[in-house]
Amino acid sequence: MDEEYDVVVLGTGLKECILSGLLSVDGLKVLHMDRNDYYGGESTSLNLNQLWKRFRGEDKPPESLGASRDYNVDMIPKFMMANGGLVRILIHTDVTKYLNFKAVDGSYVYNKGKIHKVPANDVEALKSPLMGLFEKRRARKFFIYVQDYDENDPKSHEGLDLNKVKARDVISKYGLDDNTVDFIGHALALQLDDSYLDEPAMDFVKRMKLYAESLARFRGGSPYIYPLYGLGELPQAFARLSAVYGGTYMLSKPECKVEFDADGKAYGVTSEGETAKCKKVVCDPSYLPNKVKTIGKVARAICLMSHPIPSTHDSQSVQVILPQKQLGRKSDMYLFSCSCTHNVAPKGKYIAFVTTAAETDDPQTELKPGIDLLGPVDEIFFETYDRYEPTNQDDADNCFISTSYDATTHFETTVQDVIDMYSKITGKTLDLTVDLSAASASTE
Repeated sequence: MDEEYDVVVLGTGLKECILSGLLSVDGLKVLHMDRNDYYGGESTSLNLNQLWKRFRGEDKPPESLGASRDYNVDMIPKFMMANGGLVRILIHTDVTKYLNFKAVDGSYVYNKGKIHKVPANDVEALKSPLMGLFEKRRARKFFIYVQDYDENDPKSHEGLDLNKVKARDVISKYGLDDNTVDFIGHALALQLDDSYLDEPAMDFVKRMKLYAESLARFRGGSPYIYPLYGLGELPQAFARLSAVYGGTYMLSKPECKVEFDADGKAYGVTSEGETAKCKKVVCDPSYLPNKVKTIGKVARAICLMSHPIPSTHDSQSVQVILPQKQLGRKSDMYLFSCSCTHNVAPKGKYIAFVTTAAETDDPQTELKPGIDLLGPVDEIFFETYDRYEPTNQDDADNCFISTSYDATTHFETTVQDVIDMYSKITGKTLDLTVDLSAASASTE
């Protein structure tokens, strides 16, 4: 370990593993260490015995749930947009050869007390029970405008400069009511709150286009894909990639103390009396707690069930978004469910998560609107965790710290953090213009 590296990465969470893979592909000498004896950090996947040990001490799970090894329960459950940033990174790095994906059955939204399929184009808009007849016609025109919009073709702009015009003004041009705006903004554009309405409309329209393009890729019931055997496969796949390009991995390394010189710049990491020297340190917030601040909490319920989520057409895998306004909250709530079709549970069993940004000190009451939509639950586990973001100046101390995972059950915010960190570490922009058709071979 007493060698010099370009980068030492601490923690094998998904973000850190993606970055070590990308940096190794770039030709940097990378050492990747973790105090744990397993990959994944916060974003690991647990079997049934591990789940019981984590939440219930030494309790043994009931036999009625099936074999422990048949479960892969993600601790940070998220689906991937089929055309989104993470898929582009997977193809850019050729990590697709280590993984198999399957389309997710359903994408739904909660509206006026009921679960509805999210309409993603003009045809679906006309069929959707979310809107009345006249609203459907207005929504159809808006969807066609978004589908036809091309940044490089002024004819498709209908006189609107989306870099200047607010999203709110584009929407009002089509006369859409608040109810429609609610599900379009939160379930299609995947906005986290309503502040986007007063920002330039370009990002909003691009997000809607991404949803529609992702939906069209595999012609499934949703725009999402998800790896077989759960998300725990992803950190390991990027670790393999890093190793192929010369990266070194060390698990079960206690302490992992970052060393700083007299100017406050990181110059290495010490573990078990040995120091690995480096130019830069990349880590999750737990390795440098004095350089991060708390930005909120996530409340989560992990539920084991013997049936799919009701009102989702028996979807074996599904995301349901509950927009904040529908619940009288400041933040959205997310339902995520998976089953044996993605090899994360035995046949006839389902893993469901209810997740949201915690707004009170009572997560069980806060999560109730989502849990009530699941129907009967065999077992339920509650958890809250703090979210952190870095407070340091990375150019001053050579430390690059990831932000904690949010409550969303999609990867868009996660990938943005990785891309931003990559740019800061390397001074380069990550080129994600890849041939997406190359990925379909590894997707069932």
